[in-house]
Amino acid sequence: MTVAIESLDERSRTIFRSIVETYLARGEPVGSRTVSRQPGVELSPASIRNVMADLEESGLIYSPHTSAGRIPTELGLRLFVDGLLEVGDLSEEERAQIDARCAAKGRHRDEVLEEASELLSGLCQCAGLVMAPKAEAPVKHIEFVAISPERALVVIVTEEGTVENRVIDLPPGLPAASLTRATNYLNARFQNRTFEEARGIIETELKEQRAELDALSAKLVEEGLATWSGGGAPSLIIRGRANLLEDVHALEELDRIRRLFDDLETKEGLVRLLESARTAEGVKIFIGSENKLFSLSGSSLIVSPYMKGGGKIVGVIGVIGPTRINYGRIIPMVDYTARVVGSLL
Repeated sequence: MTVAIESLDERSRTIFRSIVETYLARGEPVGSRTVSRQPGVELSPASIRNVMADLEESGLIYSPHTSAGRIPTELGLRLFVDGLLEVGDLSEEERAQIDARCAAKGRHRDEVLEEASELLSGLCQCAGLVMAPKAEAPVKHIEFVAISPERALVVIVTEEGTVENRVIDLPPGLPAASLTRATNYLNARFQNRTFEEARGIIETELKEQRAELDALSAKLVEEGLATWSGGGAPSLIIRGRANLLEDVHALEELDRIRRLFDDLETKEGLVRLLESARTAEGVKIFIGSENKLFSLSGSSLIVSPYMKGGGKIVGVIGVIGPTRINYGRIIPMVDYTARVVGSLL
């Protein structure tokens, strides 16, 4: 079910906005009398209740338990965020704080990212998180070693001394000379380069047939590249889980936080979700069960990709918390922090 903001008349929009903004500020169901006292609302509680009934029928608000008040549904929150939310701007003091804490001298990349995650968690009173690419050292040596007529071992040694092995299938009748040619070719391209840097050069040469390799050696090179992802899985930094416990008023809230903690421990699913945000332009918002990872915990995720020089997206930064977080304040904070982190990298 979807509801367009244009389908609401001015009176319904005003009351709906008042309900959502009051709920986000207080975390409690909002009654008609509370709405009637809001600036710009010139309706009696009875008239407001009639509008609230229509909004409830549209699936935008609901009444939890037997409370007379209403709170927005996830559908209502999405409609509010996309159509009615007024995003604020950061104060000069907040900008200066983010600049100073992220840009402290002498820090390497991981320290900057950890500081950014902790900073966001404190400013937003949520859990801060950063998905960072695993640091990739230049490759020192790569070699194909035959272990049987049908299989070979691909050995990759980095400048840091780490060794990774992969087993590949060999084309039938492959001569030993092809293994040597493939090894020499790859080592020449990997000179002082990371795997990803060399991969781009090699793939271009193979595509444009500039590799000066016979067909079997070229196939072997392609197989070797396909076995290794280079930098490995991204790393996930999470800070400020305790912030999620500071505004818990009821047992059901505590149960929701417990489920969120379980979600945060399921890092593989969270990394996949963050990977999907890497292609976003600017801030991306996930609300509750819009993503199955948060279908039980009812949480919202606000993230933005960050880029290094040349505009290449390298990771994602943001916060996670209850669906009633302050979207208008947090969105610009995440966006600005992502830009600062990108400029430092």
